[in-house]
Amino acid sequence: MTLNLLDTAPPDGEGSVQVALDPNDKIKGAKVFAVYGKGGIGKSTTSSNLSAAFSKLGHRVLQIGCDPKHDSTFTLTKKMMPTVIDVLETVDFHSEELRPEDYMFEGYNGVMCVEAGGPPAGTGCGGYVVGQTVKLLKQHHLLEDRDVVIFDVLGDVVCGGFAAPLQHADNAIVVAANDFDSIFAMNRIVAAINAKAKNYNVRLAGVVANRSAATDEIDRFSEAIGMKRLAHFADLDAIRRSRLKKCTLFEMEDSPEVEQAREEYMNLARKLWAGVDPMEAKPMKDRDIFDFLGFE
Repeated sequence: MTLNLLDTAPPDGEGSVQVALDPNDKIKGAKVFAVYGKGGIGKSTTSSNLSAAFSKLGHRVLQIGCDPKHDSTFTLTKKMMPTVIDVLETVDFHSEELRPEDYMFEGYNGVMCVEAGGPPAGTGCGGYVVGQTVKLLKQHHLLEDRDVVIFDVLGDVVCGGFAAPLQHADNAIVVAANDFDSIFAMNRIVAAINAKAKNYNVRLAGVVANRSAATDEIDRFSEAIGMKRLAHFADLDAIRRSRLKKCTLFEMEDSPEVEQAREEYMNLARKLWAGVDPMEAKPMKDRDIFDFLGFE
């Protein structure tokens, strides 16, 4: 069975009941990144443009969307793809009956795209969905020829299910804006990454500032807890329009702001490929964040 309650290894945090993935389903060979952040902060835009940037560097990339609304990869594929859960349901969850082309599609510049999907609302577990997706990819030997795997994960981490990609990842990246809500969510995500790091290889890579003209509050908070900023993407209309046009920034018409954002993504991809020093960030207590970032 791919997913079990974690009953043999130490828990990921005091009092936690987490899900654990079968060690046989570990992703080997590729650099694996998991992208987290507050809902609506631009994780899918960041993930897709980062995937495109990695592909521009000549790497073989797989992006896995882990959101039930399955829109992580549509700027790469130009369409909403069927999810792994959708196609498994059509064969009564007999995965041996599926072919790779049933659930994996090629997107911009050769980036391969998979949408894990999710259980029906109010039922099931997101961790199970992630586990089944990785198991299916391994069964079809689709992870063996990838250089980079990016998990684009639903919203804030508040349960073991959607923290499951951290069990596969080498590095976790947090996307945040320069505001209280984003930083509050980032603090909780850092706590989840630290919990998973007790039993898995995942480490915090840093924060990507997104949709923000300034980064002063992100930088101040990051310095206080021991984290660094990896990149900064301003709140550009070109980025918003790229989503409406169903394309990455690398396919948008040239302009100074588009070219600057592209280069920032390329620099981020180069930095992550070269490897970043893991960070030992110490998240704040909720009350401390209010005191640290609170308004007069």
